Amino acid sequence: MKQAVEKRNPSGIGDYAALAMTTWGVGYIPGAPGTYGSAIAVAIYLGISSCVAYCTALLPTSAAGGVITAVIAFSLGAFCLAGILASTKAVPLLGNSDPSEAVVDELMGQFITFLFVPFGLSWPFILAGFLLFRLFDIWKPYPIDDLQILPGGLGICADDIVAGVYAGICLAILYAIYLAL
Repeated sequence: MKQAVEKRNPSGIGDYAALAMTTWGVGYIPGAPGTYGSAIAVAIYLGISSCVAYCTALLPTSAAGGVITAVIAFSLGAFCLAGILASTKAVPLLGNSDPSEAVVDELMGQFITFLFVPFGLSWPFILAGFLLFRLFDIWKPYPIDDLQILPGGLGICADDIVAGVYAGICLAILYAIYLAL
């Protein structure tokens, strides 16, 4: 549920940084900014997958998985915290309690979706993860829709975080079925 908020103009680098983190440059593009945000997340995921493959080749085999998993988990946690804080700061700048321009939540949800499967998946699984996340983000089954009433950036991001978990579980099931065949 979107509520009007008194809109104000950005003043200072903190406001501009919050808008940049919240919109990722695609939030203002008309049409489907959430889908554009998810597409950016897929591109970043592909870049990270390449880096993981490179780092895995450099680290001893026994250490590679644990180190990479720890770095990714820490990075995602920090990204989610920064995104929630930036979204909270951006609410009065965008003039809405859940602005469509805010796409950082879609990036969070899409990244979470891919946490449920190993890196280096083939394009069909990457596409399935993208489509599953968009499905749950748009459909908003219980309790996803109810999370939007949380205050500030938490209300902007919590529903997409849970949609990412739902999509990730479905993607993991698809991946397990694929491995069983």
